[in-house]
Amino acid sequence: MNRFAVLCVTTLICLSSAAQTPAQHSTSPVSITVYDRTRLNVFQWFTATPDAATYAYLESLLRAGIAQKRKSYDWELELTQPSELFLPSDAVSPVAAQGQLGLGGTYYASNNNQTEAAAAGFKQGFIRFHGSTPDWALRVGRFEFFEGQETTPKNPDLQFLQANRMAQRLVGNFGFSNAQRSFDGVDGHYDGKTWNLTAMAARADQGVFNMNTNPELNVDMQYLAYSKYDFSNHFLWRVFAMGYHDGRTGLTKTDNRALAVRAADHKNIRLGSYGADFLTSIPAGAGKFDLLGWGVLQNGNWGLLNHRAGAIAVEGGYHATQLRTAPWLRAGFLRSTGDNNPTDNQHTTFFQVLPTPRIYARFPFYNMMNSKDQFVQLMDMPTKHLAMRSDMHFLQLTSNQDFWYQGGGAYDNKVFGFVGRPANLHASFSSVFDLSADYEVSKRISLTAYYAHAWGKSVIAAIYPVGRSSQYGYLEMTYKWGRPQRPMKE
Repeated sequence: MNRFAVLCVTTLICLSSAAQTPAQHSTSPVSITVYDRTRLNVFQWFTATPDAATYAYLESLLRAGIAQKRKSYDWELELTQPSELFLPSDAVSPVAAQGQLGLGGTYYASNNNQTEAAAAGFKQGFIRFHGSTPDWALRVGRFEFFEGQETTPKNPDLQFLQANRMAQRLVGNFGFSNAQRSFDGVDGHYDGKTWNLTAMAARADQGVFNMNTNPELNVDMQYLAYSKYDFSNHFLWRVFAMGYHDGRTGLTKTDNRALAVRAADHKNIRLGSYGADFLTSIPAGAGKFDLLGWGVLQNGNWGLLNHRAGAIAVEGGYHATQLRTAPWLRAGFLRSTGDNNPTDNQHTTFFQVLPTPRIYARFPFYNMMNSKDQFVQLMDMPTKHLAMRSDMHFLQLTSNQDFWYQGGGAYDNKVFGFVGRPANLHASFSSVFDLSADYEVSKRISLTAYYAHAWGKSVIAAIYPVGRSSQYGYLEMTYKWGRPQRPMKE
């Protein structure tokens, strides 16, 4: 157990021991929560040989927590138990450029080439101190952190866009993965009537594709953000700055330099990211018009190279809220910088830090690095408990001298965390169509079905010449349970 976990547990024990006065009782009961997610995945990856890489595997995630809110502080402890079953043993190609053939190959390689992998871990354990009024809070320990989600908009459209189109572009818990991500450190929040100030400093923990979530990584970050509502809560904007340090100097970095050059670079990565974004939802006719803007600039050192990069995204849509099924049509584009010269002393590939990439790439074979992404999205609710969504993405690489990147950042002390495949002087990447359905069976049980098809273009055809199309689908069930218990003695 690392030092933050020890600090958290020790402090909880001390607080509990100091509070043993039988004559008094807490008015805040201890609550217990259980979250269980089971997912059946089916992949048909791009093909380089006569035999297609087609396989299925099963995964489950159990999270169980206990928490209590008190007058001046609250605390939470949570354990996790992720499992991967029936992973394919032949979904990692011996050809380096072809690599891991879908997430099944990634889980297999990340867990010592085991077809069945499971572990129990310490997911969260923190104490949060706060004032008598909820205007400030300070949290210490192990916790999840969601960049861009420091506020909770009252406007439901802004709330959805914040969670699904703004948050976790750079830092998140990688919630779609089975082992997910936590941080060990401290974060603080201060709330005004229409604004929020958030600061955070922490080290990333192992997890994501590695089922052992306990160890810390030699990766740390700092984050500062100011968010504010304007125009009667119809407009939300944020400015932020982020520092990132990767001290895993024994690993080979993923970039477009020659392998021998990268392998000889043992200098730390130290980067700064500086950004701003906004969300707005405005009543218009029989619905609401929404607009989103997001931009980031980066500088620092990428090992021995100078790092200069950036990214921008613009999205908009119309939500017909007065129609029976409330259809919502949206479109937008993202552009991030790539590196045009693998032999100079500059690294200009946008770095996505520690994100939850699947929110913005639902078929997770790409991310926001060296990327141009134009998309159209349609959401609808045929019934109160059924939500449908379909996306169409048209993808290109920004630089044909750079890599096709995928992954969501550091998750292990033995691998870098981002994977790169050569563009081979091509920029036309892929088109992707997907469709999902989320059905709420009850307050505790929900079902999800997802299907995606990718039509690879010249970038993919150069690496997988036999079959440039890929498919991915899954069926998922989640179960949530929570129950307050008898009050603890004070």
